[in-house]
Amino acid sequence: MMLEALSPLPASLNLGLVLLSVLTSGVSAAAGIGGGTLLIMAMAQVMPATALIPVHGMVQLGSNGGRAVMTWRHLDRGLLVAFLPGVVLGALVAAWLLVRLPVGVLELCIAAFVLYSCWGSGWPQRLLGRGGTLLAGALTTFLSSLVGATGPLVAAFVKQHFTERLPRVATFAACMTFQHLTKAFVFGVAGFVFRDWFGLMLAMVAAGVVGTWLGLRLLHRLSDQRFDTLFKWMLTLLALRLIWLGAGRLGGA
Repeated sequence: MMLEALSPLPASLNLGLVLLSVLTSGVSAAAGIGGGTLLIMAMAQVMPATALIPVHGMVQLGSNGGRAVMTWRHLDRGLLVAFLPGVVLGALVAAWLLVRLPVGVLELCIAAFVLYSCWGSGWPQRLLGRGGTLLAGALTTFLSSLVGATGPLVAAFVKQHFTERLPRVATFAACMTFQHLTKAFVFGVAGFVFRDWFGLMLAMVAAGVVGTWLGLRLLHRLSDQRFDTLFKWMLTLLALRLIWLGAGRLGGA
């Protein structure tokens, strides 16, 4: 009865999503990224399209927020402070500017950026300074309203600043927390009824905290070198998925 009250979905699906939140939050904590993408792929199979993005966004807000709190000692506050004005700017632009690009183009562009960040020779130092960080915050927040795949983009940017695993995980989580917070505002203004899904979101966030704690225990056992390899390959797999999606959408256009 309690499970049925969580959302309009059947009790069995609610339970499955809560358990999946434990797993995907653990993946993001241990590998640095990937859990959010796995979660939205699963949620897309069982949830109405109108609820998918806002509910996933709020669950990811809780997951990333929990991870940021648990790793706050390793957070690069300077990078976050430079990133935040861009988040605000990108959200404001996205609120009134409607950009129409051929379907699939955004996915392919993001995939190219991610792959170069992982396997290229590195970005010019001036792009990693305060101005470049502000621009990254604005661009990725704006793109989050057009394509639900900006996590790899932010992660690829953050990767350029750190060689150690804990600062990378902490700073990425904090940046994504504020990006998902802007989605809460946008969908609220748009009239989405969060109340119908509040129980499920709360349960998934609580489960995500458990998964994050378990994943961070694993993270502490990894060396920086092993984490960097795992992080790089997770980003590469997500980029390949974007190429698949982008090429399919261009072909079907």
